[in-house]
Amino acid sequence: MSPAPAPGAPPRLLTIAGSDSGGGAGIQADLKTFQELDTFGMSVLTALTAQNTVGVHGVHDVPPDFVRAQLDAVASDIGVDAAKTGMLSSRAVIAAVAAGIADHGLRRLVVDPVCASKHGDPLLRPDAVDALRDEILPLAEVVTPNTGEVTVLTGLKVTTVEDMRPAAEALCDLGPAWVLVKGGHLADNPDALDLLYDGRQAHWLSGARSDTRDTHGTGCTLAAALAVHRARGLDVPAAAAAAKDFVTGAIRHGIRLGAGVGPVDQGWARRATT
Repeated sequence: MSPAPAPGAPPRLLTIAGSDSGGGAGIQADLKTFQELDTFGMSVLTALTAQNTVGVHGVHDVPPDFVRAQLDAVASDIGVDAAKTGMLSSRAVIAAVAAGIADHGLRRLVVDPVCASKHGDPLLRPDAVDALRDEILPLAEVVTPNTGEVTVLTGLKVTTVEDMRPAAEALCDLGPAWVLVKGGHLADNPDALDLLYDGRQAHWLSGARSDTRDTHGTGCTLAAALAVHRARGLDVPAAAAAAKDFVTGAIRHGIRLGAGVGPVDQGWARRATT
């Protein structure tokens, strides 16, 4: 179990994910979100990517035993109030992460089931999909797939808002306590509806759409913000709504960098008041 926090210390947030050398997604987006939301961020790197706004140009996996060593070092000494996972890349890395999460009793876990980059480059090996589904999802308090990731995990295609409910039901059957199906890519979804579902009740979350292509890091930022608000004690529906508001602002203030898909701005709220 994680050590108790010291009196007055900020919430302790852990991201278990890959590095984006372009700074828009992955570990970098998570740590920016943790910082902007006034928590203490820590990281377990699972992979290094050579990446920019145009695409992923190379991936180097971190050895699974070193992934586990990072997790053990952080959780046993500093402690973790909530965690999120992102790019896990391989079956062996998934096994190491799943064992570490279970051994350290990390229960406030948000799983962003990253399968591909914003540019369509694969970030999860085909033979790792079953491991992600069978070993990580049952540990999740909340899993946050986009429509493409729903298909990878369940085989169901989500092409309309109406498809989101059966998709959420199928994902709940895989073991997470809650599912947040992100519907922002759907053409019939002008209110950018996402569906939060716990196997019984459906909560629809809406947000203003922005006419921008600078959306790199959207999923990472949403999952990281959700983990923050769970660490602060909000229940899952309230935490999801707060995270939705935060990422909606980050998208609205997306940063025009590079020749491709620019990053969202996790510092939007601070910059708007200075």
